[in-house]
Amino acid sequence: MNTLHVAGKPIVSGKYLTAALASASLALLAFSTPTFADCPRGDLDNLYCDEDGDMVADLPADESEWANPDTLIFAYTPVEDPAIYSDIWQPFIDHLEEVTGRDVRFFAVQSNSAQVEAMRSGRLHIAGFSTGPTPFAVNLAGAVPFALMGSDDGQFGYTLQVYTHVDSGIDSMEDLKGKRVAHTSPTSNSGNQAPRALFPELGIVPDEDYEVVYSGSHDQSMLGVVAQDYDAAPVASEVVERMAARGLYDEEDVKILYESDRFPTTSYNYAHNLHPDLVEKIEEAFFSFDFAGTALGEEFEGVEKFIPINYQEHWQVIRTIQAANDVRYTREDLEQE
Repeated sequence: MNTLHVAGKPIVSGKYLTAALASASLALLAFSTPTFADCPRGDLDNLYCDEDGDMVADLPADESEWANPDTLIFAYTPVEDPAIYSDIWQPFIDHLEEVTGRDVRFFAVQSNSAQVEAMRSGRLHIAGFSTGPTPFAVNLAGAVPFALMGSDDGQFGYTLQVYTHVDSGIDSMEDLKGKRVAHTSPTSNSGNQAPRALFPELGIVPDEDYEVVYSGSHDQSMLGVVAQDYDAAPVASEVVERMAARGLYDEEDVKILYESDRFPTTSYNYAHNLHPDLVEKIEEAFFSFDFAGTALGEEFEGVEKFIPINYQEHWQVIRTIQAANDVRYTREDLEQE
């Protein structure tokens, strides 16, 4: 089995990669000296250009900069138990290997910032980025969103739900005043950005009307509500549904105070500098994968296939929410989580 090398040194052997990849990518960044091009780029980092105005990084004009690796590194968004998800994703990884003709390794990321930095450094080729961090991945790492999980009729997305314990004595959003509420992380859409943009219209202002405590993940927020460590928590409906399906909490212990309109869910991206022929194969693998009868299909209930999307259109609502929160797509803002 192959060993991944960084800066000429072996760092990982085996089927799955670890957090060492993120540490190595940060080291590479510290010693990189990129040449900034004079080109249109919008919010994109100076490493990238956007000549066609689609808000994502263009393929480099110099073909010598196109990446065509023999081993593809794939990462799914940070989750409570990465080991479970490495097994869940295995049927898709096998399919991706078959279609692309490449070896594919699963990278279990520990945080959104580590995931973004890994793609920025060129050590992560395909990734599922959570809704809120997707614009950071696009602008800081040259990620190109191209797919979402959806149904056969093209429906996709999730909602922001606010949960509290059934015995909390909290019956409305206004009852959260003076309480301790778990947000997930600063870059999370449903776990932080959307609540800060939407809750004031409901008569409750985070950090002013209630204390914000960052839990680190949707899973931890929900389990904290169940244990009554937090008075309430805004979380992503899709995460809560999967937790309930795995029996991680008793649905009778909690109740919903609020539910939003639907948002786009995890985006699936390839690195902007991948060879076009390889990108074509990657897209073919995603759009030809059959969820039925697989562990992935069982985990993501109601999902039948990957559907094509584009960042400019499908992430407009998320960019609007983030603009309302004065979000800047910088590495400093990303690392605040």
